[in-house]
Amino acid sequence: MSSQELARFASELRFEQIPSDVLRRCEDLFLDTIGSIFAGSTERPVKTIEAFAIAQGPEHGKAQILASGRFTSPLFAAMVNAAAAHMVEQDDLHNSSVFHPACVVFPPALAVAQSIGASGRDFLTACVVGYEVGIRVGEFLGRSHYKIFHTTATAGTIAAAAAVGSLLKLNPEQMLHALGSAGTQAAGLWEFLRTAADSKQLHTAKASANGLMAAYLAQDGFTGAVQILEGKQGMGAGMSTDADPSKLVDRLGTRWALLETSFKFHASCRHTHPAADALLAAMQDNQLQAEDIAEVKTHVHQAAIDVLGAVDKPETVHQSKFSMGTVLGIVAYQKFAGLDEFDRALGDKEIDAFRQKVSMQLDTEVDGAYPNRWLGKVSVKTKDGREFEAFIDEPKGDPGNTLSRDEIEAKVGRLMQYRNATSAEKARQWIDFVWGLEQREKLGAFN
Repeated sequence: MSSQELARFASELRFEQIPSDVLRRCEDLFLDTIGSIFAGSTERPVKTIEAFAIAQGPEHGKAQILASGRFTSPLFAAMVNAAAAHMVEQDDLHNSSVFHPACVVFPPALAVAQSIGASGRDFLTACVVGYEVGIRVGEFLGRSHYKIFHTTATAGTIAAAAAVGSLLKLNPEQMLHALGSAGTQAAGLWEFLRTAADSKQLHTAKASANGLMAAYLAQDGFTGAVQILEGKQGMGAGMSTDADPSKLVDRLGTRWALLETSFKFHASCRHTHPAADALLAAMQDNQLQAEDIAEVKTHVHQAAIDVLGAVDKPETVHQSKFSMGTVLGIVAYQKFAGLDEFDRALGDKEIDAFRQKVSMQLDTEVDGAYPNRWLGKVSVKTKDGREFEAFIDEPKGDPGNTLSRDEIEAKVGRLMQYRNATSAEKARQWIDFVWGLEQREKLGAFN
């Protein structure tokens, strides 16, 4: 039974079993997420969720809403931090599962670790568990699932439960019940894209909180479906037409899926990144300026059309991150699509004009490689009639083209100071905190 095997792995994985490179990458991903949490904390949807948490949650607790420094229960701290982590489109992505693990693994794990005084080693172990479980659930649910459901919300609920269950030292039976209770709460639909609704932040907030709740309930004897994933009326049956149960247990303990995770270089939907990098390559290789370009045709996989095709003319900064034309306009003019660049782009006449020059076309080669590989391919026509093509095998941030620790620190510094979320000094303190995580005997409040 795949669910049972996955639960046993989640329950029994120990720090000593995890290779050093996996632990170091986990630290990299955690620091990257801290940056996203601080940057996201400045946005209205996150502030709304935080206001709800303050009104509904306890005034005192051991878990921290990171950017504001307020303390509350693990449930509400996880909820707010998870919403913030996914807000500015700078959190990580695992390619083949089309899943953002960081925003639904680190917030609940940190909130619980602070609350129970877990060690840095236990925290890292729990986060690896969350990644390994969540990624495999995303792969199990398949491409058909992602067409309608936001995998980070659905598989993310399971990932959060597994991470928290690891910290709570759930035995295999309890972990199985935690996954069952998490799976029955899993939800998140893409329809919000059409009207620029705030649902994406609710998705990660609730995935983190619901997964956390499921783990605590299981610790206290609450039972859940034991085949919530592959059962006849489970997630696969209800949310997918191509679910593959073998993906749930693919090389558990030998294939470390966390290492396959990509960092986000541009601050936009990951489906835009391959084309953005390909356009940059075409412009650099042929000495083109944005003003020279008459047309850009992006050759993409079907999921890019499904997600990005919902946005015609973006009405908000967040929606513009799901507009292929807007993203390519920003990189054409600015050579980098960061948070400040997106803030300036909304309403910019040059960017808007460039957006209208960009189209998406389904490409069999690109679609055939997806989701294991996210290929970038563009055709560019210039105003004087020249035509160029460019191809990118691994966008910046992918495992084969990853960010160094210096690049991660620089990115986190930018994110944490975005809209004055915090100071450069505080950013440096967080960087030092994360690099020393393994040696910490007890995770408590960060001052």
